[in-house]
Amino acid sequence: MELLFEIAGWAGAVAMLGGYMAVSMGWLQAGSTFQTVNLFGSCAFIVNGTLHGAWPSVVTNVAWFLISAVALLRMRAKDRPARAAAQIQESPSLGPDTAAQVIVTAARPAASCA
Repeated sequence: MELLFEIAGWAGAVAMLGGYMAVSMGWLQAGSTFQTVNLFGSCAFIVNGTLHGAWPSVVTNVAWFLISAVALLRMRAKDRPARAAAQIQESPSLGPDTAAQVIVTAARPAASCA
């Protein structure tokens, strides 16, 4: 079990350093992917730090986790109104709903006014 906690710590280190490097090099924007990587990394460091009794590291990573979680929630809340506005702007079509209706409409003979 201790090996699992060690692996978690190293995975957290790789995730957080990799995410930081990707944003710093311009390979990744500081968006939801970056915050998710930070969230995962901080959780892994919390597990590892707790096992080793490294309380300053645990406290730092709890703060890191909270920052990432709040950032993700704010991004999600910001996306909701944009999605709702996009759905409202879509107007219902006045044309046929399906291709089958187009065929039926086109196949009807014209009414004669004789």
